[in-house]
Amino acid sequence: MISEALIVSAILFVIGVVGVLTRRNAIILFMCAELMLNAVNLSFVALAKLHNVTGHVFVVMVMTTLPFALPTVVYVTPEAAI
Repeated sequence: MISEALIVSAILFVIGVVGVLTRRNAIILFMCAELMLNAVNLSFVALAKLHNVTGHVFVVMVMTTLPFALPTVVYVTPEAAI
């Protein structure tokens, strides 16, 4: 169960990296970044189950804060460079 979850997590992360590196559309970039974050969250949950620790709290924090922070950073950064 855990090895399958880690394999799926790695596949999702690679798909996200390929999408970020090859696409130019902002919406697609955000979707690929979210895909990478969800892959990392899946690996956190799988490894937490393996080692009997609470990785779920960190997953909830990542899922609630980063989707709001990522577009804000990308939107504000080009204006700061002008």
